[in-house]
Parts: sequence; C-alpha cells; structure tokens
Amino acid sequence: MDSSLVMFLAAILIVGILVFIAVSATKKRGTIFNQEDYQSDFLQIENMLTRENELSHNAAIVNGDKLLDRAMCEMGAPGKNMGERLKKIGKEKFSQLNAVWYAHKLRNQIAHEHGFSVDYNQARHALNTYKQALKDLGAI
Repeated sequence: MDSSLVMFLAAILIVGILVFIAVSATKKRGTIFNQEDYQSDFLQIENMLTRENELSHNAAIVNGDKLLDRAMCEMGAPGKNMGERLKKIGKEKFSQLNAVWYAHKLRNQIAHEHGFSVDYNQARHALNTYKQALKDLGAI
C-alpha cells in the first residue's frame, strides 16, 4: 500500500472515532426532572386529602396517579397508558412495584366503577406509594 492510502484510511478512522465520541457525549443520559415543580404538585395533592372530605380521598389517588404517569412520560417510558409503562419499566425503576400496581388499580376502580370510593387510610397509603415511586424516578 502506498502512504497516501494509509493516511486516507487513518483519517477516516479518526473521523469515525470523533463522530462516535460526539454522538455518545450528546446522548441523553437520564431525565432531569424539575424537582421543585414535582414537589409542589405533590404537596398540593397531599394537602387536598382530608379525613373529613370523602371526595378528597378519590381525588388524591387520581391526581397522584396522574403525577406519576406524567413523570414516567417525561422520562420516555414506552407505552400507550400507565399500565403499559409500568410493565415496561416497573421492575428496574420502582422499589415497591407491587404497591404502585395496587395504587394504580385503585385509581382504575375510582375511574371506571360507578360509586367506588376509598377510605382515608387507603388514600394515605396510595399517596405514600406514589411519593416513593416519584422518589425512585428522581422526580422528587
């Protein structure tokens, strides 16, 4: 081989390495959540829950579920709905996956079963689950 061909191949190799480094450096390394926004939103949900107001029990669960789903969407979790997203990322992301599923199923019952309601303790437990799940994702 003559030296110009070797230099040409070396130049191509160097450019390829530089392109690889540039692509790797700009690749998204993880989701950076606006933790203040998530904390503020979650605090509003917690503050809406009162023992005396039965409607607040259901509303707190529905809103906690929405907030967790928003965080999962923001981090790019695949799926058409929260259930699909939980199936895709649940095992690797959540320390209490079964509790997250339980809270989400409560939300589904609230949304789809006429007259279904939860008591204060169930709502409080679900909110604690959503809070831990948001912590697991790094949102709060």
